[in-house]
Amino acid sequence: MSGSHDHGHDHHDHDHEHPRLSELQLRVRALESLLVEKGLVDPAALDEFIDIYETKVGPRNGARVVARAWTDPAFLDWLRKDASAAIKSFGFEGRQGEHMVVVENTDKVHNLVVCTLCSCYPWPVLGLPPVWYKSSPYRSRAVIDPRGVLADFGTVLPDDVEIKVWDSTAEVRYLVLPQRPAGTETLSEDELADLVTRNSMIGVETVSYPARPAREAAE
Repeated sequence: MSGSHDHGHDHHDHDHEHPRLSELQLRVRALESLLVEKGLVDPAALDEFIDIYETKVGPRNGARVVARAWTDPAFLDWLRKDASAAIKSFGFEGRQGEHMVVVENTDKVHNLVVCTLCSCYPWPVLGLPPVWYKSSPYRSRAVIDPRGVLADFGTVLPDDVEIKVWDSTAEVRYLVLPQRPAGTETLSEDELADLVTRNSMIGVETVSYPARPAREAAE
């Protein structure tokens, strides 16, 4: 297994999930409980709403960034030099996304993102972090056995492809720029964005054309 692990824990601790964010989460939970208690919202509907934001609405932001990078060389260059500013130009900004770095997949390098100490995640471009991203098995195995983790998602790479594991911290969040699949030369930017999945921007999957159904990690 070839790979590298980008360490960055000098300032990384469990307190960096900012108090304001924790307060917001508590307020959301309180609101959910109140709505359910008063019979205004079905718990199943809440679950569906959370799923929609986690897997559809939030990651659409990142998908638009990826599709623009695939179709606009000037934007790609900007993304490489200053990802935070390039992403902000879409209006995607806020907590958990202030300091962004984009890492590009190539024929020789595949990038995988993890947060080994907690669950740092670029909310403005990927929405809510999936449950598996926050789990201890993913956080440890992504570093120890990245090829095995990729295989859990059905992603099998040639042996000569190097896997780089990037550890998100309070200071830096990573967004994987997946490779544009072959056969998409005639697709519009919007159509390309439709192909880009949340998992491909975390790095556990690649983008396929035609699009393949999303897979969950093996628990």
